[in-house]
Amino acid sequence: MLRFATFLSPVLYDTYASIAQFVGERLGVPTALHVGQSLDEFASGQADVGFLCGLLYANMSQPRSVELLVAPIVQGTRYRGEPIYYSDVIVHRDSSYGSFKTLRGCRWAYNEEASHSGYNVVYYSLLEQGANLDYFGSMLKTGSHLASLQAVLAGEADATAIDSHVLDVWLKQQPELAQHVRVIDMLGPSTIPPIVAAPQLGSQTMHDIQSILCDMHQYLQAAERLHNGLIERFVPVTDTHYDNMRHMFKQVQEGKSALHNRNERLLQF
Repeated sequence: MLRFATFLSPVLYDTYASIAQFVGERLGVPTALHVGQSLDEFASGQADVGFLCGLLYANMSQPRSVELLVAPIVQGTRYRGEPIYYSDVIVHRDSSYGSFKTLRGCRWAYNEEASHSGYNVVYYSLLEQGANLDYFGSMLKTGSHLASLQAVLAGEADATAIDSHVLDVWLKQQPELAQHVRVIDMLGPSTIPPIVAAPQLGSQTMHDIQSILCDMHQYLQAAERLHNGLIERFVPVTDTHYDNMRHMFKQVQEGKSALHNRNERLLQF
């Protein structure tokens, strides 16, 4: 049994399930997919292959409990045939906001601090324009990209940032959403979340899985499964692909520290 785990948005769960099934068919072994709860599952044998947030991978301590296999190339000209994605800044269709730089004082929604597209790249983009989290009037932690989208739709938040791949799939599945939200900016690009494997699978099995995934788009029915999730194909990625996230994360941590120190000084007066 080859155990797959997803640590990403449930909107792509069916696509991940079809990918796991295809790998199993090619290897001649049964597969199962579950929603991962902890990265410890790779070390404990509960997960052999995973769909993992890039920031979680980038921040793993050495030696890492997983090895990189591949990352997807998303359909669409803005992805340039590269393993990248964006953080799409969205507002309600009737909103007057026109870009990320106009959002000062807004009610901002975000999924969680562990998210690159929902939080890390947002904070980094604020720092790039000389601002900090107090740029927003208020911040609402929602727990998921879907909940952030719903907060904007319900008028509970003015804006949010969502993984562009996830948003593209939502708009494909529910085209009526385009009548209610607008993308006013794109933050990034960043290297897209990878597929990883537990080292105990062994180098030969990991190589076989990597090869199967890189060839998946060449099989008609398999390509259709990928296209349902707006994936063009998979390509190999290396650790250095995720240095951009490490750089942004480092800048964000320094920005948080500076903001904390400033607030501490203000409290002393």
